Amino acid sequence: MAHRYLNFSRTPVIVRRYHDYIRVASQGGLMRVPLSSPKVVGVVNSRGNRSHQEDFYGYATLSLNPEELRLSVKKAHGIDWDYDAVGEVMSRQVLHGGSAVSQYLRQELHGLFESVDKSVIADLFAWIKEIGGYFKRFKGGALAPWIEGKSDEEMTLEARATLAFFEVDRNLSADSVAQTCGATASVAILHSLDAPSTPFFSAKTLALTVAHCGDTRVLLCNTEGGKVFPMTENHHADARVESIRLRRMMGSSLITDSYGESRWMGALANTRCLGDLRYKRFGVTPEPEVRTKLLNGEDWAFMVLVSDGISSMLSDAEIVDLARGAPDPKTAAERILAFSEELGGDDNATTIVVPLAGWGKVTGPDSTKDLREYRRNQAVGSERQRRM
Repeated sequence: MAHRYLNFSRTPVIVRRYHDYIRVASQGGLMRVPLSSPKVVGVVNSRGNRSHQEDFYGYATLSLNPEELRLSVKKAHGIDWDYDAVGEVMSRQVLHGGSAVSQYLRQELHGLFESVDKSVIADLFAWIKEIGGYFKRFKGGALAPWIEGKSDEEMTLEARATLAFFEVDRNLSADSVAQTCGATASVAILHSLDAPSTPFFSAKTLALTVAHCGDTRVLLCNTEGGKVFPMTENHHADARVESIRLRRMMGSSLITDSYGESRWMGALANTRCLGDLRYKRFGVTPEPEVRTKLLNGEDWAFMVLVSDGISSMLSDAEIVDLARGAPDPKTAAERILAFSEELGGDDNATTIVVPLAGWGKVTGPDSTKDLREYRRNQAVGSERQRRM
């Protein structure tokens, strides 16, 4: 994005139930564990040398409708989760976290994600159709069952994420700055299916839902050999998912700039984003790509979210290898950022490391160790030559 700040002067009234701690069952009742602890979620953030841009991130424990959560895991994984066995408070608890490039999203997305309601879908869809162009043929995606306002079924997490992302665009449409400013956003929802309920970092069975719009990488690290499993694909115009979507609906408006980078309409690196409203009728959409995965917690060591300031410098395998073996998630995140900067990365960068039940149990060799050492030596040599 050319610019990464979005301003919004008419923030909607949102009932906020989310909080910055996770409830954990103990013999004495429920205790609160702060998400800001470096052992619970590890985060590092660097603004780099590009003063006009900045990454933002956020994480919180949301309170969602347990029936909606049940329908989501039933549809995605065929599991009929019994939330009555968990209890009223714990059945609503999910971890919501992610990376974005907008201060507005950091402040508002948690509350918006919690509060959006299916009753507004019909009006929202009418607004979407008014955009024209690409959206003349848009059928509603995950929102389709509620467009006529007749379905009593609860939304799934995919529908909730889609509704929340489109609502961001509708809210921003009142701001002229949002016509030419855009933000990427990727969120991960971790929902423990254990009964009695357990927190995400020790859950034996965990439902992961990733709603993704842009080029943040969301990666899982398996305990068996430290294998990496990506949950996102970059939404660039020449990427597989996006090229199929855009050619089917819009033909091709892909232009390569003087640096050899592909730009949609000659301007945008990402073809899914929030904001950049002037490009929406040309196929740029806030509709998130939603992927789900059922996790046996002990098979997975951690999840990593990184912004493009990291992923442009490091491969997926290098990212997870740098995190494995770290004493805590905060240190793991610091290692990833530090190595990116050693290689010359100067873009704004964010790394979030979320431990899972297999934390500290990765087996097998560090497969990228020799490559990283070679790249480090190359970077040092290049820096010496530059100073001569």
